[in-house]
Amino acid sequence: MKTIKFISVSILLGQCAFGAAFGDDLSVQIQATRSACSGISDAMTNLKKMAGINTAVTAVGTVTGGVALGTGIAKASVDRELEALIEKVKKLIDEKSKIPVEKIDIENRSEFDNQLMEISGSISSTNEKISQLEQKSKTLGNVRTGTLATTAVVDTAGTIIAVKNQVDDDLQSRIDNCVAQVKKLQTAKASAQVAETADSADISKATQIISACRDWEYVNLTDINKKARGAAISSGTGAALAVVGTITSASANSSTVRSGENKDKEKNLNTASNVLAGGATGASAVATIFNATQIGAIKKAVATADKCEEALN
Repeated sequence: MKTIKFISVSILLGQCAFGAAFGDDLSVQIQATRSACSGISDAMTNLKKMAGINTAVTAVGTVTGGVALGTGIAKASVDRELEALIEKVKKLIDEKSKIPVEKIDIENRSEFDNQLMEISGSISSTNEKISQLEQKSKTLGNVRTGTLATTAVVDTAGTIIAVKNQVDDDLQSRIDNCVAQVKKLQTAKASAQVAETADSADISKATQIISACRDWEYVNLTDINKKARGAAISSGTGAALAVVGTITSASANSSTVRSGENKDKEKNLNTASNVLAGGATGASAVATIFNATQIGAIKKAVATADKCEEALN
C-alpha cells in the first residue's frame, strides 16, 4: 500500500515538474523571440527613407537631363538659323563684289550708291543678328553642358545609394532568426498548452506575437533588392551617358570647334550631345521608377515589422 502511494506521489510530482518546465520554456521563448524580432522595423524604415531620397535624387537627374535635351534641341534650331544667315551674308558679299564699279558713270552714280548702301546695310544688320545668335547658341551650349554635368553627379549619387539600399546579409540573418524563433514559440506554446500549467498571460502574449510576426515568412525581400539593383544599373547608365554627353557638349561649344572651318564636326558633336542627353534622361527616369516601386516593396516589409514589434511590447 505504501509502495502504491509512493508511486502516485512520484507521478504527481513528475507531472508538476513537467508542466512547470514547459511553462518556463514558454516564458523563455517569448523573451528569445522578442530579442530576435526587435529592431528590424527601424532597419526597414531606414531602407524606406533612403529609397525615398533616391527617388528624389534620380528625379532631379531626369529633370536636368530633360533640360539638357530641350536646350540642345533649342540650340540646334538657333544653329540652323545661324547657318542660314551666314550663307546670306556670303551671298550679299558676293553680290556686292559683282557690281561693275568701273563701268559706273555720273548718271548712274546715285543708283549705284543706293544699291551699295542697301547691300552694305543688309550685310551689317545680318552680321549683327549673327553675333546675337552666336551668343545665344553659346549660352544654350553652356546650359546643356552644365545640366548634363548635374545629371552625371546626381545619377552617380543615385547609383551609390541604390547599391547600398538593399537588404544585406546582416538584416536578412536577423529576419531569418526572427522567423525561426517564432516557429520555436509556436512549439513552446503548444507544449505548454498540452501540459495545462502555462501562465494564461504567457499563452496570450505568445499567441499575439505568433499572429503578428509569422508574416515575416511570407515577405518577399528579394523584390526589394531586385528594384535596388535595377535602380543602380539605370542610374549608372544615366551617369555614364551624362559624363560622355558633358564632354561632348563642352567640346562642341568650345571656341576651337565653333570658330573652325569644319562646321560638320560641330554639328555632329551637337547631335551626339543631344542624343546622349536623351539617353541620360531616359535612364534617370527608369531609375526613378525602380526607386519608387522599391518603396512599395519596402512598405510591405515595414508594415510587417511594425505589426510584429507592436506585439512584442
